[in-house]
Amino acid sequence: MATSKSAKKAVTKKTTAKKTAAARGAAGGGTDQGKPGRKLARQAEEVAREQREVQDAIEAKPRKKAKKAPAKTGARKQPRNPMPAQHLEKPGNEHELELAPRYMAPDYKGSGKLEGMAAIVTGADSGIGRSVAVLFAREGCDVAVLHLDEDEDADTTRQAVEAEGARCIVLKGDVGDTKFCEKAVKQTLKAFGRLDVLVNNAAFQQHAQSITDISDEQFDQTLRTNIGGYFRMARAAIPHMQEGASIINTGSEVALFGSPQLLDYSITKGAIHVFTKSLASQLLGKGIRVNCVAPGPIWTPLNPADRPAEEVAEFGKDSDMGRPGQPEEMAPAYVLLASPVCSSYINGAILPAMGGPRG
Repeated sequence: MATSKSAKKAVTKKTTAKKTAAARGAAGGGTDQGKPGRKLARQAEEVAREQREVQDAIEAKPRKKAKKAPAKTGARKQPRNPMPAQHLEKPGNEHELELAPRYMAPDYKGSGKLEGMAAIVTGADSGIGRSVAVLFAREGCDVAVLHLDEDEDADTTRQAVEAEGARCIVLKGDVGDTKFCEKAVKQTLKAFGRLDVLVNNAAFQQHAQSITDISDEQFDQTLRTNIGGYFRMARAAIPHMQEGASIINTGSEVALFGSPQLLDYSITKGAIHVFTKSLASQLLGKGIRVNCVAPGPIWTPLNPADRPAEEVAEFGKDSDMGRPGQPEEMAPAYVLLASPVCSSYINGAILPAMGGPRG
């Protein structure tokens, strides 16, 4: 028995010695590495020393608090925060805003990209829709302006479209109603003889702190206007659209990132993005393209008609661009997607126009 115990002790000592030697070798401290091993160890130590030098150089520099100043990225300087602290009643009239949204894009030169075409633009009385209508007209396209009940704003859009040399009709109604959508398409065809582009842009939104604050009425109204209106307008328009036509939907950054206070609105915008991709696949065989623009915070009546005045003043300030965008900064994207000359190979795309990768 004693001999057996001695043998076990010897084996244990031998195993421990091997483990210790292996550990030293792994740590670079063993003598069994030889000359190549010692050279590699010295190189590793040199790299570590260089890394510490880089660290020390950065840490020695005085820390400056980064200031987020809005950048001038376009042809002219755009308004910055604070925006007017103003609250509007729904649906929101653009002519009531103290700071008028910019929609004319005076530096944009038309070149006939939509010459001879006709378009329907929903929510064209104000904001992005108005600017889209104006630039479409500048490119040679006749426009049907659809709106809810913002008569004065819609008439301003009509005057701007006609000033560009295009024909314009104004149609008042609810895109959530099938009969109105069908009537709007028929009146457009009667006025212009064709329908080449449908821009789904009308929207309803209302901030809410909690899901329990969202009533059935609010939820239904948001879905009816946003995704319901897009679906019904597309269904009414598609039978009358020919090869080369296109549909452009207005999505949103909230469809990509979500928004805790715009729960129902985010749901509809996410649905619009998926609707875009699905319909694009369905209509490709007919030669009709379907795409989507996903704007970030844009200065339109939509938010002042939704949020308290003090929050409106800071609207868009926390965006990557450090300010809200203007409708005239969005409209060229719609021209791009509407023009077969510019985007014949673009289909099912979600074009982010958010002022930065994070909106």
